[in-house]
Amino acid sequence: MEKKPFYITTPIYYPSGNPHIGHCYTTVACDSIARYRRMQGYDVMFLTGTDEHGLKIEQKAAEKGVTPKEYVDEIVKTFKKLWSYMNISYDRYIRTTDDYHIETVQKIFKALYDKGYIYKGEYKGKYCTPCESFWTESQLDENGCCPECHREVTEAKEEAYFFKMSPFAERIEKLLTETDYLQPKTRATELVNNFIKPGLEDLCVSRTTFKWGIPVTFDDKHVVYVWIDALSNYISALGFWNEQYNDFDKFWPADVHMVAKDIMRFHAIIWPAMLMALDLPLPKHLAVHGWITFNGQKMSKSLGNVVDPFILGERYGADAIRYHILREMALGADSSFSNEIMINRINSDLANGLGNLVSRTVAMADKYFGGTLPADREAGDFDAELIAEAKGLVAKVDEFMDKTQINNALAEIFKVVSRANKYIDETAPWVLGKDESKKARLATVLYNLLETIRIVSTLLSNFMPTTMPKVWEQIGAAESDITYENAGKFGVLPADVTVHRGEIIFPRIDVDKEIEELNKIIGSNAKPEEKADDGFGPAPIADEITIDDFAKVDLRVALVKDCEKVKKSKKLLCLQLDDGFGGRQVVSGIAAWYKPEDLIGKKVVIVANLKPVKLCGVESNGMICAADTPDGAASVIFPDQDLPCGAKLR
Repeated sequence: MEKKPFYITTPIYYPSGNPHIGHCYTTVACDSIARYRRMQGYDVMFLTGTDEHGLKIEQKAAEKGVTPKEYVDEIVKTFKKLWSYMNISYDRYIRTTDDYHIETVQKIFKALYDKGYIYKGEYKGKYCTPCESFWTESQLDENGCCPECHREVTEAKEEAYFFKMSPFAERIEKLLTETDYLQPKTRATELVNNFIKPGLEDLCVSRTTFKWGIPVTFDDKHVVYVWIDALSNYISALGFWNEQYNDFDKFWPADVHMVAKDIMRFHAIIWPAMLMALDLPLPKHLAVHGWITFNGQKMSKSLGNVVDPFILGERYGADAIRYHILREMALGADSSFSNEIMINRINSDLANGLGNLVSRTVAMADKYFGGTLPADREAGDFDAELIAEAKGLVAKVDEFMDKTQINNALAEIFKVVSRANKYIDETAPWVLGKDESKKARLATVLYNLLETIRIVSTLLSNFMPTTMPKVWEQIGAAESDITYENAGKFGVLPADVTVHRGEIIFPRIDVDKEIEELNKIIGSNAKPEEKADDGFGPAPIADEITIDDFAKVDLRVALVKDCEKVKKSKKLLCLQLDDGFGGRQVVSGIAAWYKPEDLIGKKVVIVANLKPVKLCGVESNGMICAADTPDGAASVIFPDQDLPCGAKLR
């Protein structure tokens, strides 16, 4: 029976500098989905690569005294080294300097020109070099900077070719609002309001002021500008209009494009418009995730807050890093990186949770039965609940993987891990082991635990591919035992299974020591302060209060379901919250430091019993808790995402 195809892509990364952990999320997420689909029996094509043209590359190469191609060749080696280190199972790696890709791009550009969708004109406006994006005056942020990266833009004027966008506006709006193309759907309204409703402006698609790009075949003064070049990789890599590959009919349209939010617009609007102009099918889904942030800022070499994944991997192993970034990132929201969050997650889930479960179970099987369980069985309390949860796990994971909600899939897996650890406490194998008449019951308990570990580790192998084979060796699982088909069954391991006690799969980390070490490492990468004293001092402490006074303030955890700017104010955001009591609306003066999309999906702390007031005509029922920063900004306090809505702070 022929396997069903499945095509998933990362964006192609811009090699203007070496990769950091902020690059890893998309690739690790796509790798996990690709592995999961392969396990399910799909014929998977997993594509990644690098976007190697543009002014910034030309400038970087000149600074180093090498050609642009020599410059990108070295950085691509580092990207590939990192993907190998992180166990990324990509099927194809595309570079926009590859001959076959250049051939495809030139043919696409000429076809769009011949169809009348590309025309020659003159560009006048603002240009952001880091983002390689042109902007109109109205699109700049409130400080007159790039709306994507918020850095300064320059005046630009040059002859250019333009791609007509307006013919596709209505179809794109329907694509975003009436289909499941964009995930999460909350992003669609933002794009429609910001770019489609005001009128889709034509897109600049060529440049004449630099040469490091793909030449336009019919006008050699021009090189193809970034987005027609970069976005075409998704089909050139399949052999569209080139002879390198012959997979287009099999794998197109893509099942999932996954990108970070800063390039969402290009994939949600420009890419569909290009495909519509070429009369090609549209991708099925665009999954948009947030950024890995460090102290509230996007990871960035220019900010000096880069965390090197090689260093983290050397200390904790690639699988622990993979798990941490996948577990912390909710689709559509940012994920805050800190030493404490990472180490505590590794300790709680991997060391205390999974690692402890494997070690205890194997050690008890070895202690009480010499490593080989007897075939006799005796059912008892708590068995049915554990077995039902283990057998039902694969269906829950399937559902979340279909939605590209990897963090939720992992949360479901670790609920079963927690249930299995609780089962050990409930059944007390150490007590059963003292009673010879309870040997059959003890064997049943240990077998149930081994089977649960088998199911959990089978599913986790897609997220932590290096460690799970070590688990299978310890629990005595054969290759045929750890298939997708067997992940929904209980009783697959032989009754007389033999375990093999091994090393601890996730050793517990000394939190204080590791935080100190990591702070030194991260600090060594940070840009030096312009002045030693930033002038910041804490505000004076208010007058003393009693515990009775404090008890009057009701602090609660709430989830930001939606957020938008208050129209009459530059400072205010209006947040729709799930507070555990039916929901509420809160207005907060944090618009200068947070965009609405930075907050959606995050948990916040609110003053829940504050008297309602109206701010700029909008009712506010409560207050968002935030802290002062040295630069006079406000930093919202984000509690643990696992805390339930409505949880009371004490």
